Amino acid sequence: MPCNRNKPTRPTPLLVALISLIGMFMGSFAQADQTVPQKAEDVKPIMVGQVVPPVKLKTIEGKTFDLNESIEEKPTLLIFYRGSWCPYCNTHLADLREIEKELLDMGFQILAISPDQPEYLKKTTSKLELNYQLLSDSDMSASKALGLAFEVDAATRELYVDYGIDLEKNSGQTHHLLPVPAAILVNPHGKVTFSFIAPDYKVRVENSVLLAAAKAQMEDTKKKLTGS
Repeated sequence: MPCNRNKPTRPTPLLVALISLIGMFMGSFAQADQTVPQKAEDVKPIMVGQVVPPVKLKTIEGKTFDLNESIEEKPTLLIFYRGSWCPYCNTHLADLREIEKELLDMGFQILAISPDQPEYLKKTTSKLELNYQLLSDSDMSASKALGLAFEVDAATRELYVDYGIDLEKNSGQTHHLLPVPAAILVNPHGKVTFSFIAPDYKVRVENSVLLAAAKAQMEDTKKKLTGS
């Protein structure tokens, strides 16, 4: 369904826990099964403990970006969003600015990924005054690799057109795929330590939950380094 409100719905702590558990079960076959489902509810996302598979993206400048090499440099918050046309996504991207400094101080980087072509990434970065990096997954190879992609049905696409939303124009592709909105924390070894997957596009994870998960990841890394 099209976006009809600007503010993402904030889930309760219980819902966060339930979605995380569901995501773990759904993700058990994510990397083995590359079949793209027809519904957002049927995605099989990468789960906590799994390693991010080889992924190539495009920067705002249209250059190839090796996600795995970037992850090896520092812990990473991956944000998958539907595109610049989605007000829920734009609100979430803007909200992340509130915790950006804290994440950077902990050593994290924020990478936000969507099907948008590079030219739309530029517009989003400028419009929302973002400092963190947006990346293009226009062919949806990254979303498929992480088990987040689903195909938008014809009826919904027609409805989108009525709202002035052109998925093919934004992505430059005819696959009609979108990612389920997701927030995923990854350590420098490429292992997922936290994931929040939202088949309901109106739902986004709270900043406080992301910060808590990021701190937990850093504490775990510190313990492993010190042997305590």
